[in-house]
Amino acid sequence: MNNSFRGLTFYKKAFSLTMYIFELTKSFPSEEKYGLVTQIRKSSRSACSSISDAYRKRLYEAHFISKVSDSEMENSETQVWLDFSIACKYIDWKSYETLYLSSEEIGRLLNHMILNPEKYLNKKNKL
Repeated sequence: MNNSFRGLTFYKKAFSLTMYIFELTKSFPSEEKYGLVTQIRKSSRSACSSISDAYRKRLYEAHFISKVSDSEMENSETQVWLDFSIACKYIDWKSYETLYLSSEEIGRLLNHMILNPEKYLNKKNKL
């Protein structure tokens, strides 16, 4: 395993999704600046940041799973904000589909981490 959470496939994909959302939401109406824009950016960023927390908690399986679960929760919340974005016609169908499918893939990776924590735990210091 790499020496940093930045090397994790999940993190790379989640970071890419977050940056895509950041660029896309620049075109949202100004009245959404403190509403939908803030919410979708926050949840997508939190999915990434929770993985960095989980990586540092690899010594303790329960803590690791808890932090990965937090990331999964934030990823799911991002999907809800994507639903609102398409319903409000702030994004087109192609963008929605691309973002949603990316989020689904990230969710599968997170679920793999939750179901197989032993593959990610810090084996050197495992208690």
